[in-house]
Amino acid sequence: MNDDTLFDSLAGLGALLRARKVSSVELTAACLDRLETLGPQYNAVATVTRMLAEQQAREADDNFKRKHIASPLQGIPFGVKDLLATKGILTTWGSEPFRDQVFDYDATVIRKLRQSGAVLSAKLAMIPLAGGGGYRYSNPHLQGMCKNPWNVEYWAGGSSSGPSAAVCAALVPFAIGSETGGSIVVAAAYTGITAIRPTYGLVSRHGAMALSWTLDKLGPMCHSADDCGLVLSAIAGDDPNDPSSAGRGFDYPQYAGPPQRELRVGYWPGDFTESAKENTRPAFAAALEVFRKMGVRMVETKLPENPYRQVSGVIAGSEVSTVFEPLIKDEPALASFRTRCKSRG
Repeated sequence: MNDDTLFDSLAGLGALLRARKVSSVELTAACLDRLETLGPQYNAVATVTRMLAEQQAREADDNFKRKHIASPLQGIPFGVKDLLATKGILTTWGSEPFRDQVFDYDATVIRKLRQSGAVLSAKLAMIPLAGGGGYRYSNPHLQGMCKNPWNVEYWAGGSSSGPSAAVCAALVPFAIGSETGGSIVVAAAYTGITAIRPTYGLVSRHGAMALSWTLDKLGPMCHSADDCGLVLSAIAGDDPNDPSSAGRGFDYPQYAGPPQRELRVGYWPGDFTESAKENTRPAFAAALEVFRKMGVRMVETKLPENPYRQVSGVIAGSEVSTVFEPLIKDEPALASFRTRCKSRG
């Protein structure tokens, strides 16, 4: 299988699989090989789930033969940030004290993707505790600094660095990341992929490590907006196990929405000029022009002058402290954590 195929869109891969021009076993084997060979070069992989992936790929191919198609994602490998519980598989939260942690259930997002026929191929690297202890760089996590595939001297972003690097380098066609204060969108920007930070409550967080109940979100990290739409459609929806679930789904691509000429797109010019670095402004200006040519109505707007960053900081700080209070109070665990950190330099 050539590299171009591995960089294909999810719709393109799905078409190849349904036409049986490529098997899920072949596609999964190619991704597993990249995860095991290239993954360590980028420090992007926490655990390769080879046995599970091979089993799920065989099941997907059997269903293709029977013409049983669960979703457009059937037979396509994927990875998840290592804060999502996976039954019988290590879920380390990127942190030394939880290096050997294993849950006996799957997170709701894992379960939904399994129902869609997608193939879980890897748990992907992350900042320890999703940055709950604070960080500026990604050096502390278990795999070392997650490197940017475009230039390994640079970081792949945080705290969803593993999913970001893995998708960028086509180790997996798509991944699931998490965000509290920017970890999905920032990591995607660092590696040039596309990602969605879903509306609060749209995607269940059951089985995901909590950082801030008010701010945490799970979302798709892919090569394009179209890919993100397909993944979001699979993982969105009501979940009685998540009290914050909004009870709404997301249908894609069935949802066409209003005609483009009836859409109003709000933007603040300052985001594309004064807030943007000078060398990025031409690209931002070109992006705005694309929207105008699409026929949508562009409306200049600006958010009220409120202390958004300070308010979100207070919320996150107080909730993170509450979430990790048991670890903070567990003196033996903290002592072991410090010792291990020292031994790792």
